[in-house]
Amino acid sequence: MSDKDNSVNIKGDERSYHHGGLREAAVNEGMRLLQVASVEDLSLRAIARNVGVSATALYRHFPDKQALLQALAQQGLYKLGADQRSAIHVAGGGVDSFAAAGRTYVRFALAHPALFRLVMSCQFEGVQSADETNAMALLRNCVADVYAGSSETEQRIAVLRAWGMVHGLAMLMLDGHLPPDEAIIEGVIHPSYVRGVA
Repeated sequence: MSDKDNSVNIKGDERSYHHGGLREAAVNEGMRLLQVASVEDLSLRAIARNVGVSATALYRHFPDKQALLQALAQQGLYKLGADQRSAIHVAGGGVDSFAAAGRTYVRFALAHPALFRLVMSCQFEGVQSADETNAMALLRNCVADVYAGSSETEQRIAVLRAWGMVHGLAMLMLDGHLPPDEAIIEGVIHPSYVRGVA
């Protein structure tokens, strides 16, 4: 095999990956690579090489890069939702949880910029599900708690206002218009602000 060969051919390369293990390993490797590379730099061949299988073996699980990106976006949404759920639980409910969810959104974007941009820039079939791991469902629940008794329209507007604020702040920081400063995050997404607009 030449140094420029972009594939790995290991005899019986799927033997150690049972019951979806190869798919999971590939997604985990893709998530790892997104911490150090852009979406454009990801390749199925590189992931296959890194997990020790042939590209052909990986293509059985991901027929193309788009399929891999869909899996990574879904995993990113799951991770964002899990992080927000934890922050909401620690904050204890009400406006404190609402603000904690927003701060977590911005911190997630700063900690995982390539993954965040992938999740937010692509609309994949099945990725924006309404299950409990969906970050948007958590936001709606926070709004329903803080805006209890308000109309469905008012709550929908509150969801958009909150999402717009945290997403805008995240993007301003990611694009270098604001420093990724914790004091700014705390100051902008503060329970007193939430109380003021609730």
